[in-house]
Amino acid sequence: MKPFLCMTAALACLALPATAQELVTYETDQSFDDVVFGLESAILDAGLVIDHTSHVGEMLERTRADVGSDVVLFDQADVFSFCSAVVSRQVMEADPMNIAYCPYDIFVMTRPDTEGTTIGFRSYPEGPMQAVQEMLDGIARSAIGED
Repeated sequence: MKPFLCMTAALACLALPATAQELVTYETDQSFDDVVFGLESAILDAGLVIDHTSHVGEMLERTRADVGSDVVLFDQADVFSFCSAVVSRQVMEADPMNIAYCPYDIFVMTRPDTEGTTIGFRSYPEGPMQAVQEMLDGIARSAIGED
């Protein structure tokens, strides 16, 4: 009976909801296209390469009816993924398990119920990963001219 109880307890732990990760966001009255241009420029100016751009807003709108929803979440929303060899090496030499955070993402979005554009990223834990957070914060602020 004990193995059954242990397995049940383990499954119950897996079923618990994850705590929402905090975000760092900046609001601007700039257009979506201007913020995206600023972000792409800031990433490139930092000597980094955009690995992937996820067009989350387009995907959600395209599939909205297919999943039975009538809710428009975003006017526009993209997520830009990239990595830094220097910062990644620094944080992964401190703890190789920090690989779980790479690549790094910054999102840009506009919502139908708000004015302006939001740029942001997820926050990172205290310790070595703060180097990533500082890098992302500098890039996001540069993208909207707050550097």
